[in-house]
Amino acid sequence: MSVIVCNAGPLIALAGVGQIPILRHLFRTVLVASEVRAEVEAGERTRAGARLFDAAPWLQVAELARPADRLLSSLLDAGEAATIALALERTAALVLIDEPKARRVARDVYHLAVVGTGRLLVEAKRAFLIGQVGPLIEQMRENGYWMGDKIVEAILREAGE
Repeated sequence: MSVIVCNAGPLIALAGVGQIPILRHLFRTVLVASEVRAEVEAGERTRAGARLFDAAPWLQVAELARPADRLLSSLLDAGEAATIALALERTAALVLIDEPKARRVARDVYHLAVVGTGRLLVEAKRAFLIGQVGPLIEQMRENGYWMGDKIVEAILREAGE
């Protein structure tokens, strides 16, 4: 696949289970808005995320050419708005966002292709980068990353688990 723009939540979730390299193997270019980097590196829940950018220098942190439009800024937090704005600026193939409202805005308002962490894990399994999806999702949940039961069931069904 080509270019993906990543939001903070999926980066934190993947870092927490040691699976950030999945992004490098599945995508030619992995972009992160500078606002998202700041979000990942802040806060107590991001212990794994705080070291993320040193451990994965191939993550390309990018500044927006112009601020996110007012609609984005009024509907979403700074990281989510910057992720969508960067995807639009760079005409990215995919946006990696898990938060439902941000996914809907990206898909329905801005017509971007959106993928979540669960789908990413399924694709990683299909590419033989990981053996199983279920244990990683369980570990993410144990780390405090929220995924609803119905979403997890759908992901595991898709992964054949």
